Amino acid sequence: MAKEIHPTAIISPDVEIEEDTYIGPFCIIHDKVHIKKGTRLISNVLIDGATEIGENCTIYPFTSIGLPPQDMKYKGEKTGVKIGNQNTIREYITIHRASVSGDGITTIGDHNFLMAYVHIAHDCKIGNSVIMANLATLAGHVVVEDHAVIGGLVAIHQFTRVGAYTMVGGFSGVGQDIPPYMIASGARVKLFGLNTVGLKRHGFSDSTVNELKKAYKILFREKRTLKDAIKKIQEDLPYTDEIKHLIEFIQKNKRGICR
Repeated sequence: MAKEIHPTAIISPDVEIEEDTYIGPFCIIHDKVHIKKGTRLISNVLIDGATEIGENCTIYPFTSIGLPPQDMKYKGEKTGVKIGNQNTIREYITIHRASVSGDGITTIGDHNFLMAYVHIAHDCKIGNSVIMANLATLAGHVVVEDHAVIGGLVAIHQFTRVGAYTMVGGFSGVGQDIPPYMIASGARVKLFGLNTVGLKRHGFSDSTVNELKKAYKILFREKRTLKDAIKKIQEDLPYTDEIKHLIEFIQKNKRGICR
């Protein structure tokens, strides 16, 4: 199927648009943008800079992608945005190109669902199958791992990480890393246990969930230091992939762990 470009769209000569794409009315695409096959821009979408958008994405009106970061140190350096396949990007979303203080690329994986008014700042790293509800906002250099769910009106501080399969309740302020597999909520976010329902919906076995519950209790209910808690987990629990990921995530923290 040939690409379809509405006559009101404005597209720079250097833009690469693959076949089987749709560029709707009043879209503006500048610079070194590359849009892969099957992707649809509904209307009024602005894409700029060194931006790559993968296959079969749908981008809704009044979204902007690839504009310069909100970083006072940025002086026009060549940085970019890379978005994977089969993402839904709803209305009024902003996704900024990277600054020069990271690896030069803001990255979004595959199969993500970003609801209206989401903001993804410079240098963020979003995994796969992430859900961000309306008005969820990420400051610069935030990492969100696979299958995380971030509620509406959530604000996440720069350089903070949100672990895999985590659920963050709406209207929360996140200033420290949230470990994988957890539920967290609050104006100054706190942990409220394991994301049991979410894990079971994703096919985690009962034995895996039970081992993660034990790890949670050791880490956050026994009044141990993180070092002592990790040592006890390694000694007492089977070292499954999930336990390993939980421990490695905590060991790599720089902003502190939400407790």
